[in-house]
Amino acid sequence: MFALIDGNNFYVSCERAFQPALRGQPVVVLSNNDGCAISRSDEAKALGIQMAQPYYQFRELERTCGLICLSANFELYGDMSARMMAIAAGLGPLQEIYSIDESFIGDLEGIPELTRRARAIRSRIWRWTSIPTCIGLGPTKTLAKLCNHIAKDAERQPGHQSAALQGVCNWAELTTAQRQELLQRTPAGGVWGIGRRMAARLAEHGLCTALDVARMPALQARQEWGVVLERTVRELQGISCISLEHAPAPKQQIACTRSFGQAIRSLPPLVEAVSEFATRAAEKLRHSQQLAGAVLVFAHTSPFRSGPRFNRSITLPLPCPTADTRTLLQAAVVGLRQIYQPGFELAKAGVMLLDLCPANAQQQAELLFEAPRTCRDPGKLMEAMDRINARYGQATLHIGSTGHTQTDAAGWRMKQEHRTPRYTTRLDEIPVARANTCA
Repeated sequence: MFALIDGNNFYVSCERAFQPALRGQPVVVLSNNDGCAISRSDEAKALGIQMAQPYYQFRELERTCGLICLSANFELYGDMSARMMAIAAGLGPLQEIYSIDESFIGDLEGIPELTRRARAIRSRIWRWTSIPTCIGLGPTKTLAKLCNHIAKDAERQPGHQSAALQGVCNWAELTTAQRQELLQRTPAGGVWGIGRRMAARLAEHGLCTALDVARMPALQARQEWGVVLERTVRELQGISCISLEHAPAPKQQIACTRSFGQAIRSLPPLVEAVSEFATRAAEKLRHSQQLAGAVLVFAHTSPFRSGPRFNRSITLPLPCPTADTRTLLQAAVVGLRQIYQPGFELAKAGVMLLDLCPANAQQQAELLFEAPRTCRDPGKLMEAMDRINARYGQATLHIGSTGHTQTDAAGWRMKQEHRTPRYTTRLDEIPVARANTCA
């Protein structure tokens, strides 16, 4: 048995945890640069706002319907996610954190009263973090994912599904007739592992629902559609083919890219931006306990604006793998100066760290007839820098070229017109959690 625990409207729920007045209001969290909707409350969905819809298309709803738009605070969301996942791990012995708001729990066979235990975990997450969740239970990860959607629909649309399925749906407790009905209601494109293009191809062959896919012979699915669909068919039939990933696969590359708040027309603000991107990428690199062997830096103009076009990148190999912010930043700035050309309105830039290797598996390269080079990273210095920034706030310690101590006259930083106070995530600062604890 598997369980999928999913935070409902996660980014919005994190904001509501610190601003209870937002509950019951239509709320949207916007992407970087306040570009588009990346999280919507149920009330905002009722207004017709779609996921990834550009902000300018629904900004009028702020005036006419009381819509509340917020700039994203990813540091807060990451911390709240860690709290939620730690509580969710209490459901079973094995856990796979699938995304920032989703977690698979495995090895649940033999746990008595599993549904009651799932409801208890769900209630605990709400009491301790103020994050509403839904839980799906099934013999495969695909069915657990499907049950999670059913639990959400039952809670959001009372009467559309059985009240017993609200919040928690256990596939093992459903009758054969109920299972077939739920599969019949689910379009093929709503099944985990079937994308939009695959769903369109299946529809051309009369396979429009999850029930149609589940009834397909697995061998036929493999011969006509490939091993991915065969695996999905078997999972819908109750045969587990996708196991938990107990440890995430090592990253192949790490990137930090951003669109600018306004176009950049000169080199100094571009150097400042790329310096900050390299700093953030280096922090991610150290967090994953890896080293980078090469740095790629790029910049380009907007494809949606008229005017001369610019789109260039360069990759610089490093003498030896490193996670030192100073070395990576220096390489990024050197590469940027090589590709930069004046006369363009640059809209986006970024830094990518390539040729990654584990930090504990570094190999020293020595050249013939050459003295060994010292390739040691000042790990203690970088560790101290990360700890200080984690405790006192991002960029408390920073490289001078990032420009944090200067006024942002260049205007390259992302727009955050809907920015709210930068909350911390101490549990005693969450109003609902504190009230429930006192009760």
